[in-house]
Formats: sequence, C-alpha cells, structure tokens
Amino acid sequence: MSTEQSGPSPADDAGETSTDERSAAGSSGAPNRADEIRAWLTGRLPGDWFTAAAEIQVDREEITVVGALAAAETAGASDVERAAAAEGRIRRYREETRGRRIEIAREAEHKFRRKVSWGVTCAGTEEMFTTLSVPVMTRLRQPERQVLDTLVKAGVARSRSDALAWCVRLTGENADAWLSRLRTALRHVEDVRDQGPGSA
Repeated sequence: MSTEQSGPSPADDAGETSTDERSAAGSSGAPNRADEIRAWLTGRLPGDWFTAAAEIQVDREEITVVGALAAAETAGASDVERAAAAEGRIRRYREETRGRRIEIAREAEHKFRRKVSWGVTCAGTEEMFTTLSVPVMTRLRQPERQVLDTLVKAGVARSRSDALAWCVRLTGENADAWLSRLRTALRHVEDVRDQGPGSA
C-alpha cells in the first residue's frame, strides 16, 4: 500500500492529520451532525469525480466516502479483462485525485474532528484506500463468551476479538434493512430532542 498522507498519521492516504481522534466531542455523533457533515462533503467534492452522489457514512470517529467510477468500455471482454480494467480505472483515480483528497480530508478533520477514509466502486469492484480501525471495549457474560470461543475453536475466527468483529459484520449484512430503519428512527428522535419542549 502507498504511504501518502497529509501529516504524521499512519493511515496511507486518507489525508489525515495527527489530531487525536479521541478529542471528538461526545455530542458530535448526533445524526444532525452527521447530516451536516454529509452536506458539507457533498458540496466540497468535485462534481466530475463520481457517476452519482458519493455514499458518505459517519460515526463518532470516522467519515467514509465511497464513490462510483465510470466503468471502462469492455464490450466482449472476459471477466478477467473486465476486472483488470476496473482495477486500472481505480488505480488511475486514486493517483490523479490524491492531492485533492488529502486537502479535503484535512479540512474535514479540522472542521469535524474525525478521520476521513476514501473508497470507490467500479464495475462491481469495491476498493477502500484507507479505513480506521478503532478498539471497542465490551463486557460479556459467560454464554456470550462461549459463542465467541466456539467461533475460535471452529476456526471461523482467530481470537475473541476477531470473533466479535465477525458477529458484527454478519449482523450488518443480514439486518441491513432493519438497521436502516433504526437509523432513520434515531434521526427523528434527535430532531424532536433538538426542538425542545418550548419550540412546538
């Protein structure tokens, strides 16, 4: 992987500075804040980068921007050739936009106190240039620990930590519609909370 970066951060090309991600304010993770971040980035991203609006995901530590690239003309090509063309298109985009992405990421990190990660899709291929791995502590009772240990013993995961991450990924893949409804409901809750009892 390349080592391009905007500062001393170890990420390879997210354009991250050395600002400590833990300095983000606890209240900044509210859905309204996420909407503000999405709107800001939508306005900041060049209009010719992607074939449609970028998918922007936001949590307390990270902003992930994933955009779709136009596929190369591969009529009559084999699957291997199409995959190679997509890989080449992704590589070209990554190299040609590196400077601008670093600039935008620096601005976003300074403004929103979150790291920025980039990725693209092209002809069914998705590639993330950088992602932020954040440790999450939890306490589990014995039956829950036994679930993780079973996954480890079966070779599904290398460790309890890996098994827990596997469970989260599996839940996300199989409960996407439910999670989407839950996030929408949370947005409505935040809207009502921000209005307060005296603003009706």
